[in-house]
Amino acid sequence: MLTFFHSPGSCSNGIFMLLEELGVPYQIELIDVKAGQQFDPAFLAKNPKGKVPAVLREDGQVMTEFPAIAFWLACQYGGPEFWPSDLDQQRRTLEALDYIVASIHMRAFTLIKATKKFQLNEQGTLDLRAYGRAEAEKTLATMAERLGDSPYLAGDFGIADAALFYVLRWAEQEDIPIAENLKDFLARMYQRESVQKVIGLEA
Repeated sequence: MLTFFHSPGSCSNGIFMLLEELGVPYQIELIDVKAGQQFDPAFLAKNPKGKVPAVLREDGQVMTEFPAIAFWLACQYGGPEFWPSDLDQQRRTLEALDYIVASIHMRAFTLIKATKKFQLNEQGTLDLRAYGRAEAEKTLATMAERLGDSPYLAGDFGIADAALFYVLRWAEQEDIPIAENLKDFLARMYQRESVQKVIGLEA
């Protein structure tokens, strides 16, 4: 059985959702990143990167980084709707996934949600948050164009949608405006049983 290291409300929500969608046997080990549990020696002994999401496999290997974990889960447990067989669809899935994680998450929401990590003065912190919000609006507008009229990024639900879900939930929590098709996407996601379980653990 897999061991899933998870911090509710973080980007690991997306991996939690995928585990549920794929019906993978797993157990959860909660890591409170706000309390700094990712730096506890016991966790670092299992995952020296000290971050979530992380998945400990039965063979003792620890998988980290959202795209790598999502890719492995889709290939190991999913069908073509999770990881397409067509090369160009694979490229489009990776393109969307990388943009969500590297640009929307890291270049926008990191500056909004973890501004004090950069140890700026009060005005610098406010300016950085404002920059992060502007980047979030811009990058999410790009994803709205990418989604278009489709229900999901690749037509059927797939691994990139799990990533889009967690950043859109952050946008909702931060009152960042999003396009109507992204609102519809998020409403669609909230109807999935996997998402209900993810949200239930946040309560």
